[in-house]
Amino acid sequence: MITQLQTKRLHVRRMNESDSYSLFNIWSDPDVTKFMNVDCFTDEHQAKEMITFLNELAKENKAYRFVIVEAESNEIIGSCGYNFLDFEHAKTEIGCDIAKAHWGKGYAPEIMDALLEYAFKQLNIHRIEAKVDPKNIKSIKLLQKLNFTFEGTLRDYEKLKGQFMNLHMYSKLATD
Repeated sequence: MITQLQTKRLHVRRMNESDSYSLFNIWSDPDVTKFMNVDCFTDEHQAKEMITFLNELAKENKAYRFVIVEAESNEIIGSCGYNFLDFEHAKTEIGCDIAKAHWGKGYAPEIMDALLEYAFKQLNIHRIEAKVDPKNIKSIKLLQKLNFTFEGTLRDYEKLKGQFMNLHMYSKLATD
């Protein structure tokens, strides 16, 4: 598992319970969680529970999720990682969320590119997937910028807030 990953302006590290305040501030913003598969958080305790849950998945090698830290300020600005890991089939799903105050600074492509490289070269992953709400234009543009391939629409793939929703499937292969 990644203990630390760095780019020019960012680094990622494992989530700790002490990160709950910062992550709560991000995950309680309805603009940030609008296209996530979780409801907007209303209490810091929810962030603590999420950190515990994600760290348990990491212990079982089922998912790795990290905090994104801005190197210059040492501020937590989001989270990123591999939402599921399937080492048998050499595939994973990737994702990230960035605090609204840091949108438009190029952080998402920077950290996603680093995660892609790590997955392909260190984890020996062959296929990286991203499932995106068709209305999430910013994420779709990010995936296009990172040269993901649009594979199609997964009809009524997930249920969110009582409603079935379609998701677009994108992928990138180690051979791309």
